[in-house]
Amino acid sequence: MRNVELNPRIRTDIDQQVAKLLRGLGNPEPPLQLTDVRAALELDLQHYSSSQTGVLAETVHRMRVGFHQVLRRPLLLLDVVKKLSLKALWVPDRKRILIDTDEPLLKHRWNEAHEVGHSIIPWHEAMLHGDNHRTLKPACHHKVEAEANYAAGRTLFLQDRFKQELLDSPLDLTAVKALRKTFGNTITSTLWRAVEQADSPVLGVVSVHPQYPPHDFNLTAPCKYFIRSPAFTAQFSNVTELAAFGVMQTYCNWKKRGPVGEAEVILTDDAGESHVFYFESFCNTYETLTLAAYRRKHVTVVAV
Repeated sequence: MRNVELNPRIRTDIDQQVAKLLRGLGNPEPPLQLTDVRAALELDLQHYSSSQTGVLAETVHRMRVGFHQVLRRPLLLLDVVKKLSLKALWVPDRKRILIDTDEPLLKHRWNEAHEVGHSIIPWHEAMLHGDNHRTLKPACHHKVEAEANYAAGRTLFLQDRFKQELLDSPLDLTAVKALRKTFGNTITSTLWRAVEQADSPVLGVVSVHPQYPPHDFNLTAPCKYFIRSPAFTAQFSNVTELAAFGVMQTYCNWKKRGPVGEAEVILTDDAGESHVFYFESFCNTYETLTLAAYRRKHVTVVAV
């Protein structure tokens, strides 16, 4: 999945809502406490299990009072959760966030912030409230989710505070790991935010270990996430996830945990010019995270 670059006007509108929220919290220091966020927004947090239909059905049953849409169609929420494979959801009428307990605990923080994002974006309530056929269209769903992800990132990483700290040191995986601890988020979400906030061409990849592809590995879509900075997208739009994964296969070793390889790699931009990127990969046993940062223009030395 590629990161989606939102319309500048949409980003500005969302940034205004996030800024309002953070001001209301007194512009807190990292890491942001989501309990404080929920209290400020008067949001309730509950959990369900997508693997246990009975538990989710009971959650729906308890929500019927005051939640008129579910009252009219008791299975609506169950239908949406299953159809879209939701890991969390926001119920506007009840000002409630529901988190799937079947998801790894490390992902709960991002999932909760994502639903907070839905709740502070004014136009999302109109799109997510009620039995709206437009809501279930894939294109609309993808756009709404990208907006909520943007709001979640800007909230958890305290808007420009993250970028200020990002610029204090060279962009590499060591910096990403340090920022993960500072802001209290997962290394994957920190890598994503670091790449998107970079001013130079930078590429981020989250994938399986290049030397240990599973038996059902999809060769046409080898990367779980393929993240590009705006500068990378503008100058290296020709670089595909297949090409990036192929590069990783050339330098990654057979270790299953920790640093698994690094290399300087030459990438060709859209104008046909060559540039040097520094690729480095780290495996946390279930995913491999790769950061490719721009180094310099490649100069070919010709012997005379």
